Amino acid sequence: MAEFIYPNAQLIAGVDEVGRGPLVGAVVTAAVILDPANPIVGLADSKKLSEKRRLALYDEIKEKALAWSLGRAEPEEIDQLNILHATMLAMQRAVAGLHIAPDFVLIDGNRCPALPMPSQAVVKGDSLVKEISAASIIAKVTRDREMAELDLLFPQYGFAQHKGYPTALHMEKLTQHGATPHHRRSFAPVRNALIDADVLAARQPTTL
Repeated sequence: MAEFIYPNAQLIAGVDEVGRGPLVGAVVTAAVILDPANPIVGLADSKKLSEKRRLALYDEIKEKALAWSLGRAEPEEIDQLNILHATMLAMQRAVAGLHIAPDFVLIDGNRCPALPMPSQAVVKGDSLVKEISAASIIAKVTRDREMAELDLLFPQYGFAQHKGYPTALHMEKLTQHGATPHHRRSFAPVRNALIDADVLAARQPTTL
């Protein structure tokens, strides 16, 4: 992991999100305070880890971290606020959920939500800051599991495969079956699929 100059603070929380890009489901965030006396080897950006390694680290983080917490914003909140503001809200919820209050928060990306303690945005933080790497792993495993559960409810969409991202398969299934209650209505591909479905329904002859 490249060198990152940490702020002068005792309890540092790392925060990351997963799920800004998908068309379905919540945006999930995590906040993690690691224990310096209980180091975790192999922390890295969750997207660069194999699923097997990610799952092993997920269990290790939950076991060894001083504190960890999840935050989320649901599709309705994303549609109401927009994805950026919903992500900031989910990050606030993750930090607020920590049972130990951090005295500094490091956030992946280029923007910090409003928090009651000092914070710093770190571009590519999930590769540079071990606390953010840990948060990215917790958030990704959590959201991937939610997509697997959604796949059981709506097997025709392939959620376990594409995790809700706008892949060719997802777009095809969206056109074919319309949107589920879990789709984000404000995202253009979903909005367009709903419009297409309405147009198609309007063209159907009504039977008395």
